[in-house]
Amino acid sequence: MAFPFLQLKQVTVRLNSRTIIDHIELVIQSSEQWAITGPSGSGKTTLAHALAGMHYYSGSIIFNGQTGQRPPIAVVEQQHHFKNLSSTSDFYYQQRYNASDAENTITVAERLNLGNHPHAKLSSGIALTELPGLVHIQHIMQEPLIQLSNGENKRLQIAIAILSEPQLLILDNPFVGLDTEGRLMLNGIINTLSNAGVKIILITSATEIPHCITHVATIEKGRLISSLPKKDFSPDKHVHPTGFHINQTILQTLHQSLESNFEYAVKMVNVNVQYGDRSILKNISWEVKKGEHWSISGPNGAGKSTLLSLITGDNTKAYANEIYLFDKRRGSGESIWDIKKKIGYVSPEMHVYFDYTATCFETVASGLFDSIGLFRALTAAQRDQVKQWVALFHLEAVQNKLLSLLSAGEQRLVLLARALVKNPPLLILDEPCQGLDQEHVQQFRLIIDDICRMFDTTLLYVSHYKEEIPECVTHFMQIEEGEAVFTVVEAQTPFLYK
Repeated sequence: MAFPFLQLKQVTVRLNSRTIIDHIELVIQSSEQWAITGPSGSGKTTLAHALAGMHYYSGSIIFNGQTGQRPPIAVVEQQHHFKNLSSTSDFYYQQRYNASDAENTITVAERLNLGNHPHAKLSSGIALTELPGLVHIQHIMQEPLIQLSNGENKRLQIAIAILSEPQLLILDNPFVGLDTEGRLMLNGIINTLSNAGVKIILITSATEIPHCITHVATIEKGRLISSLPKKDFSPDKHVHPTGFHINQTILQTLHQSLESNFEYAVKMVNVNVQYGDRSILKNISWEVKKGEHWSISGPNGAGKSTLLSLITGDNTKAYANEIYLFDKRRGSGESIWDIKKKIGYVSPEMHVYFDYTATCFETVASGLFDSIGLFRALTAAQRDQVKQWVALFHLEAVQNKLLSLLSAGEQRLVLLARALVKNPPLLILDEPCQGLDQEHVQQFRLIIDDICRMFDTTLLYVSHYKEEIPECVTHFMQIEEGEAVFTVVEAQTPFLYK
């Protein structure tokens, strides 16, 4: 009698007295490849960690008919972390822009260490010499980890996981943060691994399901609400219209008259950024007037994050270029804190390096001081201001929980509230909707549209998805291989997002 590859019987996971996974029952046969979908915070990642033995659970998880016998499992997490040559993880999020610091980072080849692997061919039949080409990283083997793009990092994560020769590979939202080409490439890699016999469980959006997936399970609020063959799965069936509403009273209260007497939020004149022989930005001349709303798009690795780092004060290359912020030339005596106090900012890098020992309330409050964590006492007025932003984002229920205990989507909402808490004249949002489900994306777009229109906030918004761009955006910059193309329209029109 052939046993199912995996059986879940009444599996329940509770974290800090909160039920995250609630009596899930599921059977996965050896011939099946499964995707798990569901809203942000529904428990998908927690379930994956329970399967891998990373969380305590009640109920039974049975592999190949044997209780308590877990096969080798590799989990490719949504977030990645860098290590330096000392194998510590003490990087700070600005460090990728500093060439001298990058020299203290191991390379892709050093991280894979293929020469010390005991077998020339893995149990899946994949030859070690073929692995870099299979995941499309053969051209970056000598690159330092800290300077890889999102897509390159994700493919490296998968290569590392495959080297551990798992009987089950769990991929947690691997498409998040990838451009169109990167998503297509990763889709092909997943299909290739499946054809090689690698068993896969994929946590993903309902709209990003590779061809090799045979079945789809949907989880909502910790409960399994459907499990069926992919041919019978309809993504639209599990999309619920948002019931979110903007509290206009709170917005009016938060409408403070900040000191924002400037004509140009950003002005760049023939800006160039180069690391060694690699040119990142080429002759960028760009003007962002007060109150304008910009979309910035382009493929992974095109230079978008480097461009933003020149504005936020995180990249010392700004001093070698002619750059003006709020009508003042960079390098004219201002400190990095003078710059940051006028900017609200969120990015994937900031998410990775944030203080996860802080509560959600403390995380939002840290935005008042532009610190990664809260290190000073709040005044009564500041505390009230934070409470209002927490309420605006409907985060009251989790405000006293540690950031580390929330789902990736919930964490991102907290960091978005942090970026807005001081009502900055310039708001920079670098892929802010990563990890958010469709309902939360709609919620966030509504907030950004209202804030930008009511407060006359200048907006720079980066995304690979046109449907995430707020309606207020009328200016577009697309970066390709370090060069920029500009478009200005009266309202949103079809535009190429990568």
